[in-house]
Amino acid sequence: MAIRNIVKEGDDILNKKCRPVEKFDQKLHTLLNDMAETMYNAEGVGLAAPQVGILRRVAVIDVSENRNELIEFINPQIIAFSGEQTGNEGCLSFPGQYGIVTRPDYVKVKALNRFGEEFVTEGRGLLARAICHETDHLNGMVFKKLAQKMLSKREIEEMTKKRR
Repeated sequence: MAIRNIVKEGDDILNKKCRPVEKFDQKLHTLLNDMAETMYNAEGVGLAAPQVGILRRVAVIDVSENRNELIEFINPQIIAFSGEQTGNEGCLSFPGQYGIVTRPDYVKVKALNRFGEEFVTEGRGLLARAICHETDHLNGMVFKKLAQKMLSKREIEEMTKKRR
């Protein structure tokens, strides 16, 4: 496994739609392993392939407290959603920036695992937010385009104090 460079704001790859994965091989497994290691190293809760420079429909997410519930999504499709949550959102490709974004509070997603097997999972709260955020990345959409408001430095400092 290896830590990959995370693409930052200004790189056009973040605005491009990703192609579906068709080969479920060792190259894909290496990408998934590297993405997980990169996400954990950066202390993120999700990472999409375009964020490491790969235009494929691949994302990894782990919103658990113990960081031991990794979910790998290949060619994900949100098939149902409901409710609404509005809150702070950030992104590893936009370090230090946060915005207020409204997302569904519940999502149901269909995807493939690293072996090409289909699965369906559901998420609420932070998991729903992360699934939507990473799926948006695969469609060339970044959270700043959806933000109702970007937070000021002072607002970010206040938000950080509350988390401690």
